[in-house]
Amino acid sequence: MPIILTTRDDINLDTVFRVAWKRETVEISGKALDRIAECRASFLQLIDSDPAPVIYGVTTAMGELASQRLAHDERDRHARIKAFAAATSFGDPLPDRVVRAIAFARLTNFIEGNAATTPRMALAVAAMLDGGSMPTVSSAGQGGAGEILALYPLFAELTARFDLEVKERGALINGSPCAAALVADAALAARRRVRLAQKVFALSIEAFRAPLEHYDAALDALWGDEHEAAALRGLREFLLGAGDGRRNYQAPVSYRIVPRVLGQAHRALAAAERAATVSLASISDNPVYIPPDDAHPLGRCISTGGYHNAMATPALDDLAAIWADICLLCDRHGSKLLNGKVSQLPDLLMTGRHWADSDGHGNVGYVPMAITGYLEQAKLAAQRTFIPGTESAGAGQDDVATTAFLAWTKEATAGRCVDAAMAMLAMIASQALDVTGRAAPPALQTFVADIRSLVPPVGDDRVLGPELAKLSEWFTSQVFAT
Repeated sequence: MPIILTTRDDINLDTVFRVAWKRETVEISGKALDRIAECRASFLQLIDSDPAPVIYGVTTAMGELASQRLAHDERDRHARIKAFAAATSFGDPLPDRVVRAIAFARLTNFIEGNAATTPRMALAVAAMLDGGSMPTVSSAGQGGAGEILALYPLFAELTARFDLEVKERGALINGSPCAAALVADAALAARRRVRLAQKVFALSIEAFRAPLEHYDAALDALWGDEHEAAALRGLREFLLGAGDGRRNYQAPVSYRIVPRVLGQAHRALAAAERAATVSLASISDNPVYIPPDDAHPLGRCISTGGYHNAMATPALDDLAAIWADICLLCDRHGSKLLNGKVSQLPDLLMTGRHWADSDGHGNVGYVPMAITGYLEQAKLAAQRTFIPGTESAGAGQDDVATTAFLAWTKEATAGRCVDAAMAMLAMIASQALDVTGRAAPPALQTFVADIRSLVPPVGDDRVLGPELAKLSEWFTSQVFAT
């Protein structure tokens, strides 16, 4: 079934998942097309009124020439310019699902008439989501004040097919659909990563035989935070039916703070989901058309900074930061499990020291070192994103750049790092259960079987890197599964 768009509220996280990730198609309802046509007609009357209103890029030129008024015949000529000079970014392309999300989010400005564009342009953008491959859009080199460096190449072929009318080109390249799509993509992926983290740490808790009192239901109310309560519930869900023989004294700090850290993961996820929900439905066009009302029978156009999305980047930064923190916990848990003096697990069987090197390490014993490498990469990626200046800061209007592309790239990097770190901790925890002849709690048994299908328990010395790579890739595939 296609996604039917009638209002901008129809563009949300659920429909982004269906359109961008599951590649479902999009249709614009008759009611929405009528509204778009009505706003277009009122807008054309508005710009033909005497005196003509000052509307950037419509009745005036653009950029540094914004003070120059356009005569009536100049408006049409100005609208037909195929200005692809801004399509200069290049580098690693955004995933196809992200490009689909951007095109889908582009329709938000159209669907209630706020872009004052034509119904044909709305239909053309919707038709891009027919299931075919999307144009290539670079994730790098995005240093513009708005998002035109990404939106120009996305819509280049579309605009080449049309004899453009006034406001149509601006409606395609202005606003912030990229930021909305990027934070939505990260939020959808984060839902799965947080769920995986609950499984991995529950498995580690069971492998370590950490006291279950660290995750007691009484803490839900004592701590008084909805996100930490969600983390505690998630851990208990996977620890239901956990084995006995647990230590009767407290576990190391890294085990006791798991629900606090995962609480921050839930908190960062909630912030990303809110930023995505608001951004996807937000009218961000500039200039934006406000449909007719009693005070403005033809509507009005105003210039705004709506194209600068200030909530997406902090949300992306917070996700990157929690992925780095989770990498750190994976590093600590792995090291503690492999230290028999702390974990009370048999060093010989856990690290393979019967065939160890001169430092006493078998190949399982080296896994935390690999986790540390991913931890450091995640920490580098998790540095805060600040608003950058642009090369034109000394002249003209575009004196700052957008930030969402930078933040998304870093969050995506940190996300891949935490996938790898969680995969390695899961393998160590699986090994601990195997060498002690214990079964995982019922809710984790399929998870452990999946882990062992890629990295079987280690009995003899073998090269683990390729197996761990496959397990890491499997974790990432679970994050982006459709």
